[in-house]
Amino acid sequence: MEKLKSLVPETLKRMIGESSADDLPRTCSSLVDFLLHFEPFHQMVRDLADPEVALCGKNKEAALESKQKGNKCFLSGDYPNALDLYTQALIVAPMDAHEDRNLVATLYVNRASVLHKMGLLRECFRDCNRALQISSNYAKAWYRRGKANASMGNYKDTIRDLDVAKILELTMGGKRQIESEMKIILDQQNSTSNPSIQQYESTSDILDEPHPTGLRCVATPEKGRGMASTGDLPQASLVHTEDPFSMIILKPCRETHCHYCLNELPADKVPCTSCSIPLYCSQKCRIRAGGKMSWDYPNNQRIHENLSADLEKYIAETILNVDSETDTEHIPEHKHECKGVHWPAVLPSEIVLAGRVLVKSIIKRRGSADIFNLREILDLSHHYSKMPPERKLELHIYSAVLSYCLQYSDDFELPINGFSISQIVILISQIRVNSMTVVRMKSIDQHGLEDIGKFSSLGGGLTSNVEQVRVGQAIYTSGSLFNHSCQPNIHAYFLSRTLFIRTTEYVAAGVPLELSYGPQVGQWDCKDRVKFLEDEYSFRCQCSGCLKVNFSDLVLNAFHCVKPNCSGIVLQSSVVDCEKEKLKRLPNIITAGNMEPHLQAEEFINIDDIDRVAHHHMQINSLFHINPGLCLKCCSYHDLESSSAAANKAWIIIRRLQDAIVSKDVSSTILVDALSSLGVLRSTFHAYNRSIAEAEDNLAQVFCFVGELQPAMEHCKASIEILEKLYNPNHIVIGYELVKLSSIQLSLGDCAAVDSINRLCDIFSCYYGSHTYKIFPYLQFLKRREKQTSSLKHQQK
Repeated sequence: MEKLKSLVPETLKRMIGESSADDLPRTCSSLVDFLLHFEPFHQMVRDLADPEVALCGKNKEAALESKQKGNKCFLSGDYPNALDLYTQALIVAPMDAHEDRNLVATLYVNRASVLHKMGLLRECFRDCNRALQISSNYAKAWYRRGKANASMGNYKDTIRDLDVAKILELTMGGKRQIESEMKIILDQQNSTSNPSIQQYESTSDILDEPHPTGLRCVATPEKGRGMASTGDLPQASLVHTEDPFSMIILKPCRETHCHYCLNELPADKVPCTSCSIPLYCSQKCRIRAGGKMSWDYPNNQRIHENLSADLEKYIAETILNVDSETDTEHIPEHKHECKGVHWPAVLPSEIVLAGRVLVKSIIKRRGSADIFNLREILDLSHHYSKMPPERKLELHIYSAVLSYCLQYSDDFELPINGFSISQIVILISQIRVNSMTVVRMKSIDQHGLEDIGKFSSLGGGLTSNVEQVRVGQAIYTSGSLFNHSCQPNIHAYFLSRTLFIRTTEYVAAGVPLELSYGPQVGQWDCKDRVKFLEDEYSFRCQCSGCLKVNFSDLVLNAFHCVKPNCSGIVLQSSVVDCEKEKLKRLPNIITAGNMEPHLQAEEFINIDDIDRVAHHHMQINSLFHINPGLCLKCCSYHDLESSSAAANKAWIIIRRLQDAIVSKDVSSTILVDALSSLGVLRSTFHAYNRSIAEAEDNLAQVFCFVGELQPAMEHCKASIEILEKLYNPNHIVIGYELVKLSSIQLSLGDCAAVDSINRLCDIFSCYYGSHTYKIFPYLQFLKRREKQTSSLKHQQK
């Protein structure tokens, strides 16, 4: 792409860089004229989109090679590598490839054998079903399915599976082996009264929860359209749910998350049947993403004339028990990409998402490629005119590349001209401004929650971290109408593909409902938030957190006063410039005799935050005479250049802690140096500087790693104390930190773990409501361990 951009004539680059949205048909026509006669462009498109090239197509030889390697690993007992190799073989195996029988069915059975050895019984069971849906007379698949059912305690189905396997087995030795297995199973059935394990898991993703009130679209001069409630909303109220107009997985998660529902992939991941790009968590997700293939409904093969009516019915139910629900309104998102072509894997995610939106829109119009009103498809804003010239040129080229790639699709023909490409430029601009990043919550060290005592006895402590993983990008047509604030009053989260939005505080009727597009007050300071939002979304933030003076922005990166006993704040020049910009909006209300009675200071200053500032002896008047390096309390001068240099050296040492954990080489010297560096940060930065909180957190992790849980707990508490000042005590970030603290307290047997766990559950409930335990299942582990610890202590007393 960079090479192509460099070859565009300078006059055309300049024309595109200076263009507005109204100029797009002209600039795109000029670009098309250039590209039509530019052979390197056409070669690039052929490499990306020509089915004859099909760099992401199926390959029988590669599948057989991976299969052979998998067989060797299986025979040597290397089951994890065998699992990976069989999966890789499935990804590239053509559906019509055969050896003794269908290659894909064979691979599913081989992988089922590995899964059984690894104790993954449900996954083994599902792979057997997939093999049987392809080849219903596959004796080995029925046998392996019977073994999986036996291990799960489903003895009735085990006997029927083995009965079918015996009938289908052609060799006498094989039949005798199955008979011997049936005898063992019958003995197990007679000797146990254990209830069978449920074979099928619930497919319900969403709890039934009514919306308390309606929403209406509102408009403000600063932010344009937004959403507000028609009634008062209590904290944790569910205000909106929505499925995406279109969605795409992000590239870093292609090997770890389902390409349709974006949930984590299980061990028995399901590949696409026609190309080697997507992986799915189930047959259902594969079908919904790519549409049904001919093999999804196999012919009812004649298995044996001597089958009983009961077994015939059982076989039919098994091989047709596919997640085959039909939805006439559902349009498969991956189908037009599923030619084995390379462009869906190579182009940026947002460009592939634009292709999905475009195709879906055309299909909804019954195949019409007339995209005259394409910019109204989503009815969403864009900021094309505010984009820098380099980004405008990039959009033009990507729109042309996408148009030509889609031309290779068999489903429709897309006209390629200046007007059609200009519409795609607008579409991509809408996606860049309005798409939402889909995240999943990930718990680290969750395995430790099952047996804290055992984990600690191995020389390490337990910390359970929570982190957000960015897994996808999606367009929600109504969800995109919610405006932004760096101090949001609503919170967005996702279950599978569905967006949920809840209030995080009480919101009165008519008050705009605003969520965060990224960093919030307390996480980044104002100047960094404003720059991020301008770069990412091409708008200047007008939220109260960025227009008003607030405590977090002042202390987040502040320095300590040179006087040891002074709690004053010392600011860098960049922060000073940002805060003075806010104060320029403030009328002369401080100047004697010029205060206008109808103007109140709270219009320009977050009073709650200023009360906290005043608590640290900082006067509002100081803000109007703010200067870099001067303490806002006592006006002492601080040499910020030398202090920054000392702090940077200290941070280098503290960052080595993470490298030491990775290499499992945490020496006492490293710890002593890190503690000394923390002392440097404390003497250099303000007590509520976020860097100190991060350093405390790093030390908590390393002390926990080496098994010194008491200092780990103290450092964790110190980090939380600072974050509570930067955010607020009930912010979701505090909940994440309490997960770490409570897990350490449980390891220590500290009775304070009860309060920490209850508090973090209360915080999560404010953000996730009835879905809290679905999104954070490890909370149940924490509660169970807390009860077990409390019970043990009670018995000891």
